[in-house]
Amino acid sequence: MDSMPGTKEDVIKFVHDNNVSIINLWFCDILGKIKSFGIPPAQLEVAFDEGLGFDGSSVEGFARIYESDLVAKPIPETFAVFPWMVDGRRTARMICDVLNPDKTPYQGDPRHLLKAALEKLAMDGYTFTVGPELEYFYFKSSDATELLDPAGYFDLVPFDLGSEIRQETVHALQDMGIPVEAAHHEVAPSQHEIDLKYADALTMADRTMTYRFLVKEVARQRGIYATFMPKPVFAHNGNGMHVHQSLFKNGENVFFSSDGSFNLSDVGTGYLAGILRHCREMAAVTNQWVNSYKRLVPGYEAPIYVAWGQRNRSALVRVPMYKPGKAKATRVEFRCPDPACNPYLAFAVMVAAGMKGVQEKYTLPDPVEEDIYLMGETERERRGIEVLPDSLYAGLQVTEQSELVRETLGEHVFTKFLENKYIEWDNYRVQVTEYEIDKYLPIL
Repeated sequence: MDSMPGTKEDVIKFVHDNNVSIINLWFCDILGKIKSFGIPPAQLEVAFDEGLGFDGSSVEGFARIYESDLVAKPIPETFAVFPWMVDGRRTARMICDVLNPDKTPYQGDPRHLLKAALEKLAMDGYTFTVGPELEYFYFKSSDATELLDPAGYFDLVPFDLGSEIRQETVHALQDMGIPVEAAHHEVAPSQHEIDLKYADALTMADRTMTYRFLVKEVARQRGIYATFMPKPVFAHNGNGMHVHQSLFKNGENVFFSSDGSFNLSDVGTGYLAGILRHCREMAAVTNQWVNSYKRLVPGYEAPIYVAWGQRNRSALVRVPMYKPGKAKATRVEFRCPDPACNPYLAFAVMVAAGMKGVQEKYTLPDPVEEDIYLMGETERERRGIEVLPDSLYAGLQVTEQSELVRETLGEHVFTKFLENKYIEWDNYRVQVTEYEIDKYLPIL
């Protein structure tokens, strides 16, 4: 098959020459769920030139009934062919810009918000690069949490079905033009991770959406269920999405300084300080589900304490130690996000927080290398170590007061996101759980 195309004309020719029968047009709602509709090759020209209309009032967080007409306009450089055949024919996907009928960008489109944040960054010559590590579980079905294996971190289990499916997924990612750095078994039984090679944040958000789709689809084709649910199994580690991030300018990593403490430049320390200062405000975006906060508890490697270190994996942010000759690898690793977030919104608030620290020259607190989980509350308070919100509701209360998040997401998405999440919390808090029945019914 020919190499992947990059222009409108290339896409049309490729589709014709390679027997592509359906092109799926993708965009996402404010929660990060893929929305898609398929078109035949005959519709490509119209889609590229004019876009295709859809009812935005039916998409979560999009338009209201009286302003529902929106347009999906495919971006040719995002064209990729799925690595499987349907009835002997190929299918593909393209990611879309969501536009108003007058072809201006729609302010409720999460991808547009990230794009706007990065364009603002580019005015100062910066490129924001990220490398997320998305963890997930394989279960035998979607209605239970029956594990596939008893393995642990980096274990190699002979004839393990999960490892086979993970390898198939790596091949599928590479076939769709998504570079993979590593893949391995994670700490919990039946938990896996595939690390994507770092890229600019917009490209990586697109790849993250595709990654999540491929992980689930390859598993489905093998009769297995894959989930990015933050905490699906009690007493085991949850699924995290550690996000390695850095800023480049003129091809150089501006976080690095051979003279700076911890080999961080003034930009690097300011960015890190910004992440630390605003992380509580971002929590409802980077950890957007009720279930997210079942993962963010002590004892399961999930960082909840607002501190940073180089080797300390109990800290919220880690700065991996500099290796001689590897200045471009200088980065900060933000460890609390989970892989069920909307990557467009999450990356946007991260870079906004970091750049706020750079622009306002925030002071970076001292690193913490001790195990924070072993510290008492008095010691943490003495050292100024705050704690992330402990529930979605607590996170929303902080986010609602955040000018940084409001400005980054824009009034429409900010308001719609909060509305949706408060409804989710209300629906959750009125539930009567098995825990309550088991504990209270026999004694009350």
